[in-house]
Amino acid sequence: MIADDSVLLRSGIARLLEDEGFEVVAEVGDVDTLLAAVDEHRPDLAVVDVRMPPTFTDEGIHAALRIRREHPETGVLVLSQYVDEQSATTLLGWSAHSIGYLLKDRVPDIDGFVEALHRIRTGGSALDPEVVRQLMARSRDRTDTVADRLSPREYEVLSHMAEGLSNNAIAERLFVTPRSIEKHIRSIFVKLDLSHDEQDHHRRVLAVLRYLESVPARGEGRTTRGAALSG
Repeated sequence: MIADDSVLLRSGIARLLEDEGFEVVAEVGDVDTLLAAVDEHRPDLAVVDVRMPPTFTDEGIHAALRIRREHPETGVLVLSQYVDEQSATTLLGWSAHSIGYLLKDRVPDIDGFVEALHRIRTGGSALDPEVVRQLMARSRDRTDTVADRLSPREYEVLSHMAEGLSNNAIAERLFVTPRSIEKHIRSIFVKLDLSHDEQDHHRRVLAVLRYLESVPARGEGRTTRGAALSG
């Protein structure tokens, strides 16, 4: 399902996806029609513009959050003309599961765009590298790495946070109590200099971004198509 007030853009994306083997069940131009169509079709994926009628501000973000809340089986990829830090942190603060935030200029990179959609459909997340860069600029410390700052257990907890796991799910995976995980996460926030002025879900997003920033430096190289939060 594709939601964008620009007929030309949504038709272009629909044609691109159909050529790649996707079935596009609906193309809509406003949030109310989008939400009704999701209720009717229950799609695997919804591609949603950030700014749509009537105010052209953050309707797409609120729609994405509602879709994820009411239809957790539907993945959502939000497209934006430029990086809106507040929108990105609001979206990712809700969940890092089956969520994506990409800039519209990524769409012509067909392979990368399709790869992001498949990742979201299977429970992962995709975050535009420019979003990562701008969010990281507020808290990045270039003198050491995340792994240098954290204990091995804290780094392990952070890696599971980056997969989009809840505190309870992390506790089950590591065979410890949820209280222990909460303690580790508080310590992670302190060691990564994530201010108490930020809400906890914003600090969680920023901590995950710090982890993602550290991964290429520790091993396999940096992707240029998008940063995966999971999957």
